[in-house]
Amino acid sequence: MTRRFVVNCSILFTELPLLERPAAARAAGFEEVEFWWPWNGEPAPADADVGAFCAAIEDAGVRLAALNLYAGDMAAGDRGVLSDPSRGEEFHRGLDVLVRIAGRLGTRSFNALYGQRLDGADPADQDRVAAERLVHAAGRVAEFGGTLLVEPLARGLNGAYPLETAADVAEVLGRVRARGARNVRFLYDTFHLAANGDDLERAARDHAADIGHVQIADAPGRGRPGTGAIDFDRVFAVLDEIGYGGRISLEYVPQGPSSEEFAWTTS
Repeated sequence: MTRRFVVNCSILFTELPLLERPAAARAAGFEEVEFWWPWNGEPAPADADVGAFCAAIEDAGVRLAALNLYAGDMAAGDRGVLSDPSRGEEFHRGLDVLVRIAGRLGTRSFNALYGQRLDGADPADQDRVAAERLVHAAGRVAEFGGTLLVEPLARGLNGAYPLETAADVAEVLGRVRARGARNVRFLYDTFHLAANGDDLERAARDHAADIGHVQIADAPGRGRPGTGAIDFDRVFAVLDEIGYGGRISLEYVPQGPSSEEFAWTTS
């Protein structure tokens, strides 16, 4: 099966300024890119900044295939605001901006980081708030055919992030689907799953119907395929076997110039 590789420009091409990365990705042969939230810690950046970001995508001749929801101050350790009861205003402001970007660029996939457990907060209350916000966001993006994605994150690298396995994500999907949100799916990320000890083949087979997007990096190390212990030939074969025909995002840490990190995709 032909692979639809997408490059994540929030982890690759970071040697370049943000607005130069889409053109660099196009020069490297990619027709589609994805980004984490481009404005760290800013749920509602200035209109001029949003416009410049969209123009950089358009001018490069690439498509923005996926975009993260506002996730707080990632550099300071945040991993989403969905489950933090005190951050509703940030969530809604960021969502408004995301919908505007999607309307201009045609983006349809959106990664919603869940947020970390909070000292002194009731986990059940956090889960309730997260479900409410996921349902709300799913409704907003459903208006134009969008899909929300939920992923586990690697233990020990992302604070008290409660979603570590495919089964953890499946529980979240069950909660939001029970509230009527059908367009929320599983982001299958090889690095995060493998780092937490999930069996990649079993996770793909057991949750095949829920997979809405795939991101890849090797483990350990989060480098390109071939730098760690994951058997990517087997991963790709299993994805083919379960009928996954969507995009595969390259979300790994480069070990040199980003433009030199993609030879394996054509070998």
